[in-house]
Amino acid sequence: MADTRHMPAPHGATGVLVLADGTVIWGRGFGAEGDAVGEVCFNTAMTGYQEIMTDPSYAAQIVTFTFPHIGNVGANYEDVEADNPFALGCIVREDVTHSSNFRAVQDFDQWLKANGRIGLSGVDTRALTRLIREKGAPNGVIAHNARGAFDIETLKEKARAWPGLEGMDLAKEVSCRQMYRWSGGLWKRGEGYAPGSDDESLPHVVAIDYGSKRNIFRNLAAAGARVTVLPATATYEDVMAHKPDGIFLSNGPGDPAATGEYAVPVIRQLLETRKPLFGICLGHQLLGLAVGAKTAKMHQGHRGANHPVKRLEDGRVEITSMNHGFAVETETLPDNARATHISLFDGSLAGLELTDRPAFSVQYHPEASPGPQDSIYLFKKFIRHIAAQEK
Repeated sequence: MADTRHMPAPHGATGVLVLADGTVIWGRGFGAEGDAVGEVCFNTAMTGYQEIMTDPSYAAQIVTFTFPHIGNVGANYEDVEADNPFALGCIVREDVTHSSNFRAVQDFDQWLKANGRIGLSGVDTRALTRLIREKGAPNGVIAHNARGAFDIETLKEKARAWPGLEGMDLAKEVSCRQMYRWSGGLWKRGEGYAPGSDDESLPHVVAIDYGSKRNIFRNLAAAGARVTVLPATATYEDVMAHKPDGIFLSNGPGDPAATGEYAVPVIRQLLETRKPLFGICLGHQLLGLAVGAKTAKMHQGHRGANHPVKRLEDGRVEITSMNHGFAVETETLPDNARATHISLFDGSLAGLELTDRPAFSVQYHPEASPGPQDSIYLFKKFIRHIAAQEK
């Protein structure tokens, strides 16, 4: 067998993706140099790459963008969902060009480099997406070296040795470290983000941050709430000390069963208060676990800003933004929980509600960052639940 430990890169190749099964995919590196190991997934959104890269739900993942032109509008300081990018890197078809947008303050390549994230261009992303669809999301290493010098066998070993997302709790790593009061509303062209409100008469929502996106809190504020954010490890006493009118469970990365070891007992206690509760993505999965349902790792997951979901109460179809690799198993829902939404891609559970208390959740991201605004109504629904309890 030929020694591939120092396999020479093809001419012009300065980046590579190495999968745990030994597959080697060459390309052109951009952004930061180095290597990173994680799960390789794909996202079908056509816009919003900066929001995607900074979504904490992408912790420990390498994102393959199916849309070929990524990076052409550059990067700015407004289109971010967290302080730092949480995705480990990105894989794209076309080379990243200089930015062409009036809002850009940096080229995407420069932004990735400044944030220590790796990019790989020149890849047949359609073929890679087919591989993920057929075989499931693989573990892999993305690497960039300007000289094209790679130790392929070492990269293979890194990919093989990485344990995978199943059983991994990442919420603690991406959550805020201490309580804070959210301030600020939605963004408008020419105006920026709306200022926050100090109106103490507004309904008080306490949000548990398992890896939240900022636009979720902006939408809660726009719907008429004041928001206090607590870390993922907040106890029941921590939450109730803030005298919430409603409780929000955020999105986040990793295996819900692992995060649920400390989160589920707290959620069960919060449900006993019968205060309105709303969960998104990981928060949806944790609510499912809290009422006795089970979650499972999906074959390829759902990631994109164009996923159709059917609302069961009236048959309406919502085009949604999704980012999840685990799902609540519908057949395990208890008698006091019912499905409210299903994915039209594969029939998986996309929403649930409890029949004996005001608690509901959705698997997708209604905050539309990036993505459509079909599901913004859910924030207002949550605030209506709170108002109904106050009467």
